[in-house]
Amino acid sequence: MEREKVITTDRLTKRFGDFTAVDAISFEVEKGEIFGFLGANGAGKTTAIRMLCGLSIPTDGKATVAGFDVYRQTEQIKRSIGYMSQKFSLYEDLTVRENIRFYAGIYGKSNRFIKDKTERLLLQLHLQEEANKLVKSLPLGWKQKLAFSVAIFHEPEIVFLDEPTGGVDPVTRREFWNMIYEAAEAGITIFVTTHYMDEAEYCNRVSIMVDGRIDALDTPRNLKQQFEASTMDEVFLKLARKATRAGE
Repeated sequence: MEREKVITTDRLTKRFGDFTAVDAISFEVEKGEIFGFLGANGAGKTTAIRMLCGLSIPTDGKATVAGFDVYRQTEQIKRSIGYMSQKFSLYEDLTVRENIRFYAGIYGKSNRFIKDKTERLLLQLHLQEEANKLVKSLPLGWKQKLAFSVAIFHEPEIVFLDEPTGGVDPVTRREFWNMIYEAAEAGITIFVTTHYMDEAEYCNRVSIMVDGRIDALDTPRNLKQQFEASTMDEVFLKLARKATRAGE
């Protein structure tokens, strides 16, 4: 049985003057899929994600996210997704509990929903004793796991993860990916960018952008066979060497 498509793009394009940042990309993402969105700096990943999150209007092409149009229904898209960035996800000068309440409130969740789910989340993350401590006092690994939990607290259809494990140790990265698997099993679609090619192996499918275009898209296993590579790192390097631009 064909699975529901929660992201569809058809020749999605973004130009800035004479520069084409995203060049007619087309792909689909299924409900509950862990979809890796890879590319070197300057490939166009960030620009593409901004369009899919309803933060930037495309120049050309079509796309829907959670069934909503990226041109006309950007506010509905924002309410249907979660987002976590390596650079900014939590307010350091708010407590753990205050961060949870703040983000849940943005999405219009009821006080009863927030209260009940907050207690379950603190128990799940073993953060009961840290609930009233400032986030800036937490170790980085705990911050990242809390940030992911906050990003899916409102039970979105899709969560966008922009290099979520940057700077954390390998053990914490593995724990973080266990949380991703659990979310996917619960039906949340994971759209993730990463610079760690071993993490690409954990995705159901991977796309690799080069100079604004998608140059490869398949399962990690099939990509390694296609490019006669033993690791995703080798696949990525073979494609990235073709890039002619840098920076994004």
